[in-house]
Amino acid sequence: MSDSLRKYAAELFGTFTLVFIGSVAILATAGAGGGGYVEIGFAFGLALLAGLYAFGEVSGGHFNPIVSIAMVLDRRLEARHLLPYWAAQFTGAILASLCVAVAFSKNSVKLTATLPGIQGAGTALFLEILVSAIFVLVILQSTKSERHGGTALVAIPLTLAAAHFALIPWSGSSLNTARSFGPALIGNRWTDFWVYLIGPPLGAILGWAIYALVVRTPEAEPAPNPAQP
Repeated sequence: MSDSLRKYAAELFGTFTLVFIGSVAILATAGAGGGGYVEIGFAFGLALLAGLYAFGEVSGGHFNPIVSIAMVLDRRLEARHLLPYWAAQFTGAILASLCVAVAFSKNSVKLTATLPGIQGAGTALFLEILVSAIFVLVILQSTKSERHGGTALVAIPLTLAAAHFALIPWSGSSLNTARSFGPALIGNRWTDFWVYLIGPPLGAILGWAIYALVVRTPEAEPAPNPAQP
């Protein structure tokens, strides 16, 4: 298998791990009477950790279209890989939701869809943009920082868990268009899906812009050659 195909396969299986484990956790809390935001948040965070350990060294461990957007903007991922990464991520999410449907039912998949809360789609969109930006900022810095080197595998899953604690009641906590697409397609539940199509990518662009302007260390200018006038 070529290096590129290995990367795409790693993105597929990593996204599958994230969406499948997170979805089953949602069903588990629903069966216990609902709620369970902390349990769901930790399930997604730990699922991301598992995916990073298993596949992160192969593909970079994006498992999320908005992470790939940020990496292209920061020139850490070649633009030619963006669409294949997206295809792999969406395929992984769809397969995860299909497996949920096989294990439980199609109606169960509907319960795993991301939906705006009682504050409506506008609030959900606003929160998805802001928290996606924070998530991307943490990823960009923790995977590059020399001071905090080696902590990315802790910082990134914990940030995702914290985002879920905060956002589940208000937006369903997507931060990942592929994660929302799988359940929407297999469960045929498209309620306000545009929020998750627009919000997380805009958040990724905002997060990268803040990182580039405020956080990223400017590249040093080359030293002048004293032999030249």
